Amino acid sequence: MKINLGKSEIIHFVGIGGIGMSGLALIMKSLGFKIQGSDINYTKNIKRIKKKNVKIFYGHNSTNIKKATILVISSAIKPNNVELKEAKKKNLPIYKRGDMLAHITSLKKNIVIAGSHGKTTTTSLVAAIFSNANLDPTIINGGVINSIDNSAKLGKSEWCVLESDESDGSFVKLPPTYAVITNIDHEHMDYYKSFNNLKKYFFKFMLNVPSFGKTFLCIDDKNNYNIYKSKKIKNILTYGLNEKSNFCIKNITYHLNYSKFDLYINLPNKKKINLYDFIIPIIGDHNIKNAAAAIAVSYFIGIPLNSIKKSLKNFKGVERRFNKIFNYKGVDFYDDYAHHPTEIENVLDGVNKSFKNKKVTCIFQPHRVSRVNSLKNKFAKAFKNANKVVLCPIYKAGENIKVKFNYYDFAKSISKNSKVSVFLVENKVSLIKYLKNNINPKEIVIGMGAGSISNWIRELPKFLK
Repeated sequence: MKINLGKSEIIHFVGIGGIGMSGLALIMKSLGFKIQGSDINYTKNIKRIKKKNVKIFYGHNSTNIKKATILVISSAIKPNNVELKEAKKKNLPIYKRGDMLAHITSLKKNIVIAGSHGKTTTTSLVAAIFSNANLDPTIINGGVINSIDNSAKLGKSEWCVLESDESDGSFVKLPPTYAVITNIDHEHMDYYKSFNNLKKYFFKFMLNVPSFGKTFLCIDDKNNYNIYKSKKIKNILTYGLNEKSNFCIKNITYHLNYSKFDLYINLPNKKKINLYDFIIPIIGDHNIKNAAAAIAVSYFIGIPLNSIKKSLKNFKGVERRFNKIFNYKGVDFYDDYAHHPTEIENVLDGVNKSFKNKKVTCIFQPHRVSRVNSLKNKFAKAFKNANKVVLCPIYKAGENIKVKFNYYDFAKSISKNSKVSVFLVENKVSLIKYLKNNINPKEIVIGMGAGSISNWIRELPKFLK
């Protein structure tokens, strides 16, 4: 889809407070476009873009787009949205975020990070390496990178490091020079309807990588491995713990606040090379794989090894990716975005390996009824590396869907299949009451979910103390 834009256009973002929408809005504002937007909530993302003098309307109203000449919508915007209906009535050009993002990045050398899990951290790691190598990339991420206190940044070079969004299939429109696929999992089935269809989209995405580019594929993931084995796409390099990987992770050691590993490189028609002593200040095998992907891309395009190592060692992390928030009576409280069974398993596995003498209490807020309905059996088995689970009500994220099972039975299923103690809480008040009466210094507490749980965890200190 070709988009014709002029700097005189007034581009209105519906749902500008979303992490992806706010990032794109920031980039376009930095490029000199006139940007405005609306959202029903005042979020940290809106606070960040307001600092850049972007006009914000609170709530959705047809009058908000009175002067707008182009509308950009996220996948979360429903057809009955009043601004979208008004734009159609006025016959304004309307574009999805993915279409606009593809247009804005079309003249860049793009490193596009795709996959069901791990995209945000991998994007942040690649961005950190490129930035510290003075390549000054444009960055568009799905989370706030702590080192720049933002999810997006306009760089001066030809490079762009961006996280794709597969939630609505729009990632196939992005023009990658190099691509990373972390994994392919049962996610966003409300859009794809079938897992086969989801896999077809990822295959189509890989076909977009030009012959002079590469797709870096983690073949520890069985779905990625099946694509690799099919040999239908030639320009693939692999990474992971699998011995057949071109970039093979070796000799992992787990520490309280960091991970250490080696990387053995075996590229076609090249001499084998062993690289030693990579240190990253994040934990878990999943994050070591994310780091291996970032190393693979960076090393392949020629960034010096010393620069890569220094960037990883000094990595400042990403918001909502196992961040320590506060300590209460000797108990550390963490915040994490994990909201899918695979993500929960990965985080808890990492905690189990690095925090060997601590018990784990997981405060879990399920996100989206559709996700819990379709994956309830996998959720039930996802907490095996926790000791206790505090189960919060589902954060519906605007979905008007009925839960197809009894919530009390869901809690019992988690207890039975993950072999953990499960406690149901009705709201934030009952969560505070539970924590006051039940925590001890021998444990750590992790808030998990993609909804309001992050705010709950961050607000706890004023209620507990």
